[in-house]
Amino acid sequence: MAGGGRPAGARTSRVERRILAAAVRLFAERGFDGTSVQQIVDRAEITKGGLYHYFDSKQDLLHEIYRSLITRQLADLERILAAGLDPPATVRAVIGELVTSTAEHIDEAQVFSREMHRLDRTRMAAVRADRRRYHVAFREIVERGQREGVFAPVAPADTVTLVVFGMVNEMPRWYRADGPKSAARFAAEVADFVLAALEPRRDPA
Repeated sequence: MAGGGRPAGARTSRVERRILAAAVRLFAERGFDGTSVQQIVDRAEITKGGLYHYFDSKQDLLHEIYRSLITRQLADLERILAAGLDPPATVRAVIGELVTSTAEHIDEAQVFSREMHRLDRTRMAAVRADRRRYHVAFREIVERGQREGVFAPVAPADTVTLVVFGMVNEMPRWYRADGPKSAARFAAEVADFVLAALEPRRDPA
């Protein structure tokens, strides 16, 4: 059974997880082109037949690396939205979850940001659709806050969204788990910065 048609989030067997972990480390260390299928199966301690039972190709592995991350992040987003928080609390929670989940899976984020151009048109369209869902949801939170007057219209919601996600997309370039700042602290600082920028200005009495 090849992996190309399997729905997101369905990679549950230990063998599949071992294959993905091996691919992530090798793609991070050697790059997509510099990694062979043989190196992946050697690292995962399986046969080529075992790999092809679950995945169609290296490109299928690359897509699954991204899909496993965005599936978790979209689930976090849905949970936050279902809580019915006000816009400032929702923005803080979304930024917190997005930054920390990216930090916790920084190798996956790094591999995908560097190698995503390897995907074929169909897989790339699926990636863009997933990203669009997240971006639209965040933009709508900001728009709601601006309509309700709890966020200042200092910039269009589209611009706020681009700034936040642009920062997150750059994390693989500089974030290190052993660095001086924890992911939780960085997430809190980013949320503080965004919310301070959006806070309505009060005219002096």
